[in-house]
Amino acid sequence: MGHRVSPSTRMPAPVKRAVSLLGVSIALAAFSNAAAAGCEYVVTNSWGSGFTAAIRISNTSSTAINGWNVSWQYNTNRVTNLWNANLSGSNPYAATNLGWNGTIPPGQTVEFGFQGVTNGGAVERPTVNGAACTGGTPSSSSSSVASSAPSSSSVPPVSSSSSVVSSSSIANGAQCNWYGTLYPMCTSTASGWGYENNRSCISFSTCDAQPDPWGPVNPGSSSSSSIAPSSSSVPSSSLAPSSSSVPSSSSSSVVSSSSVISSSSLSSMSSSSSSSVTPPGSGVFRINTQGNLTKDGELVPARCGNWFGLEGRHEPSNDANNPSGAPMELYVGNMWWVNNSQGSGRTIQQTMTELKQQGITMLRLPIAPQTLEANNPQGMDPNLKNHQSVRQTTARQALEDFIKLADQNDIQLFVDIHSCSNYVGWRAGRLDARPPYVDATRVGYDFTREEYSCSATGNPSSVTKIHAYDKEKWLANLREIAGLSEQLGVDNIIGIDVFNEPYDYTWAEWKGLVEDAYEAINEVNPNMIIIVEGLSANANTQDGTPDTKVPVPHGSLDLNPNWGENLYEAGTNPLNIPKDRLLFSPHTYGPSVFVQKQFMDPTQTECEGLEGDEAGHADCRIVINPELLEQGWEEHFGYLRELGYGILIGEFGGNMDWPAAKASPADRALWSHITTNVDQQWQQTAANYFKKKGINACYWSINPESADTMGWYLTPWDPVSANTSWGQWTGFDPRKTELLNDLWGL
Repeated sequence: MGHRVSPSTRMPAPVKRAVSLLGVSIALAAFSNAAAAGCEYVVTNSWGSGFTAAIRISNTSSTAINGWNVSWQYNTNRVTNLWNANLSGSNPYAATNLGWNGTIPPGQTVEFGFQGVTNGGAVERPTVNGAACTGGTPSSSSSSVASSAPSSSSVPPVSSSSSVVSSSSIANGAQCNWYGTLYPMCTSTASGWGYENNRSCISFSTCDAQPDPWGPVNPGSSSSSSIAPSSSSVPSSSLAPSSSSVPSSSSSSVVSSSSVISSSSLSSMSSSSSSSVTPPGSGVFRINTQGNLTKDGELVPARCGNWFGLEGRHEPSNDANNPSGAPMELYVGNMWWVNNSQGSGRTIQQTMTELKQQGITMLRLPIAPQTLEANNPQGMDPNLKNHQSVRQTTARQALEDFIKLADQNDIQLFVDIHSCSNYVGWRAGRLDARPPYVDATRVGYDFTREEYSCSATGNPSSVTKIHAYDKEKWLANLREIAGLSEQLGVDNIIGIDVFNEPYDYTWAEWKGLVEDAYEAINEVNPNMIIIVEGLSANANTQDGTPDTKVPVPHGSLDLNPNWGENLYEAGTNPLNIPKDRLLFSPHTYGPSVFVQKQFMDPTQTECEGLEGDEAGHADCRIVINPELLEQGWEEHFGYLRELGYGILIGEFGGNMDWPAAKASPADRALWSHITTNVDQQWQQTAANYFKKKGINACYWSINPESADTMGWYLTPWDPVSANTSWGQWTGFDPRKTELLNDLWGL
């Protein structure tokens, strides 16, 4: 399932890059004069509405500092994201060390950085406070771009024979400083992202093409300022501080194209050992013999919701700036067109705090393959619509920041590959989906996407844009996501929902793909589980032969499964995956998403077997029959519970006011004869069944911008009467809160 709503002026949102080795020596020279400062606040760059800054903590004592924390406060400025430290509070802010940078030897310095917004004020330079600052006089200063490089204890000196780093001269072990996180450089991938040596890597061309508001560190050069050395003793999120003193030299400011520093040379110059680095991603997720999720052997309550947006939304064809686009952005309930110049103040952290208060322990996060491409234009300005105060640099950065923030809030999550393309979206029933799509003839619908395909071959004449996707690209994406726990230093990624609603496969086809997916994930991260959705009632309509289809067994022919719901054959033809590594995740929905034939009033014999728009045109009544619905759920997936499998419903929910309110104009007209709350009845019936079976479920959705389900959060938006209010969140729907509290036993 996917949201089908769209309600932009260009607003600058600079792309941030943590500093690399280029210009290090200039930085070292500048810093050496301030090494006795204790704690120093440095503005590394600023632009009208925002800034980047760093805080440097120097140990001016004769004994090592083991663990540090600092705090600072602004008048109007606010922090939007931070790297190389743990952040807490919201003005005043507090930062504490990570595992690898908590020890500061005498005479040495550590540094962490962050990006912020000015909120209409000037760029501030506040005083930094904390026990670690007492070794000297706390100070603050502005800084040139070059001085934003790591401190003198972080990196070795570099040579200066050239200002350009070329792809042909990248030494083994070179890294790219990608928006504040270090990734290894690919040796065999020409562009984009790759996968080498059991982890994701980035090509030189993609690394070098990053937008950089800081400009060239060496003015007038075309230097690749994002190249940095690698070290086996350094975590992927940053260069760890060295315990040895490193001399500075003001004469050297660039990295030679023939002398990118190797990992061995960096290791030899640093006394930081691998034993001083806290291994990231230590959480081990499993399904126990009762079919319940555990983390490090402890039960994890699966009070779960979906937070969509990064998989792409659907802009209308008449949008002024991005017609028929598919931008990827996490909704925050803080959109530029419904707020004043300061924004509503709502942030992702505020929402996470509210969700925690409501009992949420887990989130499902849908993405598209393009979400992983940090330079994809649909994941960057000018296509993003969050208010400037909370707008992030790219969809990829938003993904990483969201994962890290959820980890800080002790919220577990799993990533869902929601489609083969952010443009095709929920229509994709297979990796290489082709049109015609199911909504091709939908009345009054602007987002049919018949011109897009995820297949390189076998496309109809309507296709003019191909986003080719296949098994190998999919497996590479799975490996990349599996590596995020280590790369981001988190332990909250439960696993990967390997593909959303694969309704166009037979069980035999899907079984083979899923088993390959397990092998790919397991070779990168054996701590994860694999999350597997079900099928539908028919297959192979998107395989290039839309006029033929293959029926898929699902039990009673009178009880049609939702897309992703059909796991009928999983019991008799089981997946070759250990039970403790497997979580089945079917989807099921009521009439606000699709009117199934089992919803028909049995007293209307003329409506028997009808469904969807056809039933609406025939004025068919809807009856929610719990006994009948439970029969279908039991044979589609519920029986697996007795076989000891873990089950987590990946999506269920709906618009409790359908079709009277919030529904599309077409649905309101088609189903105007429905005057009772049939979707609310369906949701309660589903929750009762899940509770009876001991099945956990993820509610779709938290966000209220989903056209056919709305969200847990309320919004004044209405597609008929208040379309300009799209993007506002006003609190929780008490009916849905009651439903979820009952399901969760709260």
